[in-house]
Amino acid sequence: MKISQKGLYALQAMMMLGRHYQQGAIRIRDVAYEENLPEKFLELILLELKNARIVESVRGAKGGYQLRRPPAEIKLSEIIRLIDGPLAPFGDAEQLRELIDRDAEHRALYQVFLDVRNAAARILENTTLADIVGAEPRRGKRQRNKKHQSALLPMIVNGPRGRDDE
Repeated sequence: MKISQKGLYALQAMMMLGRHYQQGAIRIRDVAYEENLPEKFLELILLELKNARIVESVRGAKGGYQLRRPPAEIKLSEIIRLIDGPLAPFGDAEQLRELIDRDAEHRALYQVFLDVRNAAARILENTTLADIVGAEPRRGKRQRNKKHQSALLPMIVNGPRGRDDE
């Protein structure tokens, strides 16, 4: 499954807001600093999340962004669908079902793709922000290891490397 850099940033920002739930609004600058995200790009992401009524903005000296609902009520699938579109790594489910019905010769292959899509969707639909916030112990501001990050992110953002896409 491919998640865009924008989707990854959205999830990271939402995790930070989830960790600070019920502590008031958090300034964009603080989210960007703590999560090591580009501030201007984060502004656009948070605006999109606000328009979808997942977060809300607070004006004034203590202003910023906060979750609109408890972290336990926000599913990862909701965030990913908003930012990156359908969860399907192989096209949407309806498209796969049509291929299964139409292409008898490759029906088994498309069924496997549909099963993978359904499994990924089920995991993301059953995992809340609270689930992943509670699973990660925080030890102060995270320092990114550029070497480790570059090895991991291509798998998330661009898919696995080293294979020919024929």
